[in-house]
Amino acid sequence: MSTRRLTTAQALVAFLARQYTERDGRRHRLVGAMWGIFGHGNVAGIGQALVEHREDMPFLQGRNEQAMVHAAVGYARQSNRLSAHAVTTSIGPGATNLVTGAALATVNRLPVLLLPGDTFATRPADPVLQQLEVPGAGDVSVNDALRPVSAYFDRVTRPEALVPAALAAVRVLTDPAATGAVTLALPQDVQAEAYDWPEEFFAERVWRVRRPRPDAAELEAAARAVRAAERPLIVAGGGVHHSRAEDALARFAGATGIPVASTQAGKGSLLHDHPADVGGIGHTGTAAADGLARTADLVIGVGTRYTDFTTASSTLFTRPGVRFVNLNITGFDAHKMAALPLVADAREGLDQLGAALGGHTVPAPYVQEYAALRADWDARVTAAYTPRGDGARPTQPQVLGVLDTLVTGDDILINAAGSLPGDLHKLWRTRSRDQYHVEYGYSCMGYEIPAAIGTALAAPGRPVWALVGDGTYLMNPTEIVTAVQEGVPVKLVVLQNHGYASIGGLSEAVGAERYGTAYRHRAPDGTYTGDPLPVDLAANAASLGMRVLRAHTIRDLREALGAARAATVPTCVYVETATADTVSGAPAAEAWWDVPVAETATRTAAVEAREEYDRQVAARRRHL
Repeated sequence: MSTRRLTTAQALVAFLARQYTERDGRRHRLVGAMWGIFGHGNVAGIGQALVEHREDMPFLQGRNEQAMVHAAVGYARQSNRLSAHAVTTSIGPGATNLVTGAALATVNRLPVLLLPGDTFATRPADPVLQQLEVPGAGDVSVNDALRPVSAYFDRVTRPEALVPAALAAVRVLTDPAATGAVTLALPQDVQAEAYDWPEEFFAERVWRVRRPRPDAAELEAAARAVRAAERPLIVAGGGVHHSRAEDALARFAGATGIPVASTQAGKGSLLHDHPADVGGIGHTGTAAADGLARTADLVIGVGTRYTDFTTASSTLFTRPGVRFVNLNITGFDAHKMAALPLVADAREGLDQLGAALGGHTVPAPYVQEYAALRADWDARVTAAYTPRGDGARPTQPQVLGVLDTLVTGDDILINAAGSLPGDLHKLWRTRSRDQYHVEYGYSCMGYEIPAAIGTALAAPGRPVWALVGDGTYLMNPTEIVTAVQEGVPVKLVVLQNHGYASIGGLSEAVGAERYGTAYRHRAPDGTYTGDPLPVDLAANAASLGMRVLRAHTIRDLREALGAARAATVPTCVYVETATADTVSGAPAAEAWWDVPVAETATRTAAVEAREEYDRQVAARRRHL
C-alpha cells in the first residue's frame, strides 16, 4: 500500500482540502478556508501545515477566536451549509473562546470545523502552560467545555486516530439533519508527530447531501389534514432556506392559497410582495401573521424548531382543536407540538404534499381576509418608516426605512441581538431569498461584524450590511481590522442609543425599572443619571481602519448609506437615533414572551409587572 509521510497536522490540512459536497448535481468545496490565531498550541503544528499546504488551503487571520467562529458561521449560512470554514486556535483561552461561537453554530445547525490545540498527549511535563488540572481526572482539558455545544467532538491522541476522526467529522459537517459545530481537539505534540498515511486518505471524496422523501403514510395523513382545514397557516422556518425550498414553497402557497408566516430564520422564504406572505410570526411578528395564528385550525410547520419567540411561549396558537403538521428533515422537530410528522427534505416534502393535495385550495373568503390584513400591516410599516422631515434625527425604524429605499435583491442584511431583530422581523421588506440574515437562535451580541465578513466572502460582489447597536458593537468590534486587512468591503451601520435599549425596555416591563441598562454616569445611590458617557464609537471604528460617515439627520443618513453601498472599502455609517418616546417607533409586540417576573416584591413596578405576567401566563397551553 502506498503511503505518504506527513505530520498529523499536515495530513489533516491535506485531507480537508480534498473534501467536497454535492447536491442537485452541483459540487462545492467543503472547507473553503481556515481561520486562525496562532499560539504555542497550534503554531508549530497546524500553523506549519498551513504554510506547507498554502496552495491548497486559504488562510484568514482573525483577531478574536469567538469572532472567527461567527465569520465561519456567516460563510456557512450564505453557502447553504454546502461549504464551511475551519477555525484553529491555541490551547487555553484561545480554545475556550470558541465555546460561544460553537453554541451558536450548533443551536442554528450550521456547520463549522473547530480545531483547538490541546495539551500534550504524551505528558512530558505536567502541567504545561495553560493546562487545566483536574485532580480527579487526568484526561480532562479545557476543550471538554466544547463537548456539550458540539454536534461532534473527538480528541485525536494518536496520529492514526485522525483517520476515523476526520471521516466522522466530515460526516457530521455534511449531515443536513445533525450538523453544527464539529470539534477535533488536537494535542500539540500529536499535531507535529509524523506518520505514514495511506494515500487513499487523501483521495478526493464527494459527500452527497441527501434530500430524503416523505414516507407514503405520513404524506397521506398530512394531505388529509390539509384538505380538512378551513384556516390553515404555514410557518416557514430556516429549514426552507437550508433546503433551497423557496421556489417550492412559493408554488405550494400559490397553488393552495395557504398564507405563509415566517420565523426569524425563515424570513425571506417568500418575498415580501408574494400574495401569500403575511410576515413574521410570534413575539416579534406582524399583526397579520399573529392574528391568523390565533384562529388557525391547522398549522403547517416547514423547517421550524418552534422556539418560544415563534409560539409566543405557547400562547399563540389558541384556537380550540388546532392541530399541527410538521415537515422537517429531523424527526426530533417533526414531532413537536404533538404534530403529524412529515419527516423529509423541505423541498421534496412540499412538492410531494402539493401533488397529493390534487389542486385543493382554501376558501376564497379566507384569502380575501389575509390579503386585507397584509395591506393593513404594509401601511403600518410605511408609517413607521416615514420621517417627519429630512432635517429630523431618525428613529431606528426610520433608519431601516431609508435603507429600504436604497437596497435591491443583491443586498444582504446581518443582525443578531437587541431591538433590531424585532424591528427587522416586523418591518423589513425582503427582496431576495438570502437577503435577511438575522441570527436569533442564539441571539448572540457581537455576531454581526464577523458574520458579515464571512457572508461577504461567500457572496463576493454583493453589498453586505452589518446592522449593530452600540451594545453589540462594544461586544466585538475587533474584526473590523480583519475586514480592512482582507479588503472585504462590508458596510457597517452603528445605531447609537447610549445603552442596552431592548433590555432596558424588557427591564421596565418586568419590574426591574431599567436598572443597569444605560451608558450614563452613575450616581452614589446606584442610579444612572446625567448625560450619556462620552463614548465615540465612530472614532473607534475609524481607529481600527474603517472609513466612517457620520449621519445626524435623515438627509445625512440617506447620503451616507448611499455612499457606503457604493464603497469598495469597509465603510461605517454612524447615526445617533431618536428615542421611541420622542418620535414614533416600531409597532408594539403583537404576542407575548415569557420572562418570569418576581413572584414577591415591595416595589410597585415589580408588583404590577407580576400581575400582568400572571394574566398572560394563564393563556399558555400544551398541544397534545
